[in-house]
Amino acid sequence: MAATTNPQTPRSNKFQQWMEDDVPIIDSEETFSNVVFKLSSYIAKAIDTAFTYEQLRTTVAGQSLRPLISNLSEECHHPAVVAALLAARYLFVNAEGDVDLGLNESRALACELVAWQFLTFLSEKELIDFLLYELPEYPERNTRSELSASHDNSYSAVSPDNDEFSTESSPLLRARSAEHGSMLRPPKRASPENSDHFTGGGTSNTFGGEEDDASRRENLDDSMAGMNALEIAAIGDAKKFLSQSPVQKIVEDIWNGDVIFWESLSVHAVKKPRAYNKRVADPFTRLRVPKYQKAFQISFFLAFLVLYYAVLVERNPRHITATEAVLYLFIAAFAYDEFGEIKDAGIMFYQTDFWSLWDIAIIGVSAAFVVTRIVGLVKDSDYIIDVAFDILSMVALFLVPRIFSVMSLNPYFGSLIPVLKEMTKAFCKFLPVIVVLYLGFLTTFTMLARDRMTLNDMSWLLIKVFFGSSYLGFDMAVKISPLFGYTLMLIFVCLTNILLITSLVSLVSNSLTEVMAHAREEYLFQYSIYVLESSTSRRLTYFMPPLNLFPLIVLRPLRLFLPSEEVRRIRIFVLKATHIPFVALIWAYENSRAVIARAHPTLSKAPHSTSRPLSGGQLSFDGPRDFPKSPTTRRAPTETLSSTATPDMTASTTKSALTGTDTAELINLVQKLSAQVDGLTAMVAGQSKD
Repeated sequence: MAATTNPQTPRSNKFQQWMEDDVPIIDSEETFSNVVFKLSSYIAKAIDTAFTYEQLRTTVAGQSLRPLISNLSEECHHPAVVAALLAARYLFVNAEGDVDLGLNESRALACELVAWQFLTFLSEKELIDFLLYELPEYPERNTRSELSASHDNSYSAVSPDNDEFSTESSPLLRARSAEHGSMLRPPKRASPENSDHFTGGGTSNTFGGEEDDASRRENLDDSMAGMNALEIAAIGDAKKFLSQSPVQKIVEDIWNGDVIFWESLSVHAVKKPRAYNKRVADPFTRLRVPKYQKAFQISFFLAFLVLYYAVLVERNPRHITATEAVLYLFIAAFAYDEFGEIKDAGIMFYQTDFWSLWDIAIIGVSAAFVVTRIVGLVKDSDYIIDVAFDILSMVALFLVPRIFSVMSLNPYFGSLIPVLKEMTKAFCKFLPVIVVLYLGFLTTFTMLARDRMTLNDMSWLLIKVFFGSSYLGFDMAVKISPLFGYTLMLIFVCLTNILLITSLVSLVSNSLTEVMAHAREEYLFQYSIYVLESSTSRRLTYFMPPLNLFPLIVLRPLRLFLPSEEVRRIRIFVLKATHIPFVALIWAYENSRAVIARAHPTLSKAPHSTSRPLSGGQLSFDGPRDFPKSPTTRRAPTETLSSTATPDMTASTTKSALTGTDTAELINLVQKLSAQVDGLTAMVAGQSKD
């Protein structure tokens, strides 16, 4: 009988006294930074030993997180609580100073675990609200509390096109956190004095002096203003969180346009995440669906590639042809569109996308071609013109792979991208060792053959030897030095072809193995970024390139003498006039899918449920599982549930009750076995301690 008393491990006994009482009370009117520091303080106190994610999830190591999860699911209604947990994870991982990196990594994983478990208590509508809630901006510090209260019940950021402080000279589109959020770099966040809170002993709620504490909280609010929980998870590498089913459900809905951010295309439209309703939504808002944006983007790249090949084949050195002029327009449109993405997403989020480097490379090389080409024409220099076309030839190195970036949506190819990134990082870390060894032998061989070979000849010889042409080195050994040539060349070949190359292959293989072990998480992480970068823009009117040059050249000057509201109205009219073909294609595609779904009902997707939790609110910890009611179920009036019940629902409920009776003995057996496992764990822990 003693085995069924659910004994606790010594660690659990240690925290039993405080963990119930120390759960933070989070008011719905608190600022984001207050929520972050309350949650991080509790987690820093609850996790004082390094654990893996699986240990936190499946063993008694994560028991101290149970009170926090239960409290958040039952009492917390702050819309930014999930974003705060992920921000705390980011701060734990990036804390520096005298701190155990393994411990902080465990606390960061605990933040992901708590955030995921909190989501299991939510309905699908609440998932949209909590995951896509856009953190508010605080323009005035002395009115922080009033601003927090005003954002309590609003799950939408203030639209930049509806800013009450706009004037005729103010910009149409306000960059998201232009001064702070785009860099996501709170001052002093990574300094040793600021990381005390996240060390093993940092469990207090204070951060030194009051002024330093206030400054730190203000900078955290500023740095993450305008971001939502999914974006914070992306920049913080919260791969465990992003790979969970509730999160991926929302990401998939965003990709397919089932969750939208703009319901109308009007002057006073407000950005707010919501489920797509075809009856009330403006058809032109479908232009903002990531799936369609990516399809049109690939079409743009294909047209870009056709023009690129046409200019290379035509290659007119004397004057700029019509084809080349159109290519310049495409380069300018692509550069302007990419600049807009950087401004909307911010540097930190923009650089998380693997393909952003390729986009920057395309713009950089293309700009170098345009400048060199103009200089060559002005100076009438055939050499400079040839160099310009040689530069243009290198654009294919980046443009062709960029077109096939859509293949990263496939799980297999999407998993290869993180592998390539990790292999490249491993190679770059190992490269200094190769360079040092190479420079040493280059100096020696050049001095030995100073009268017979130049520095350039010797450099290329050693590079060929390094990459496998060992016979060339032995053939030239006598010419380098009759006395030391063979010996030194043999040592160089052994060090490079045998030692360094083998070590490099082993290092890269280890990186490959580590990434492939978490291939699903890596793929879903890249996929989430791919979706979010197309959907989180705060621009009301988004023009597809190369049509985006029209508002840049024609509409932007109107801001100098027309009211901002009038300019917005003109932009919306121009967008609708120029993008009718795109909307028509989307309409035809969606209607054809609807026809196919009606013809084959089994192929249609099941309707979304918005009245029950996704997982029944169960905690994924070892031991007896709890099944508490979700906040949505608890808040729903029982009268409504009873009044809307149908005979079919009643029969289903009766059947479920009978099934529950049949499985009652099985549940009791599982609980007893779990209690015995806890007892054995406690016994082993006690023996280890002795």
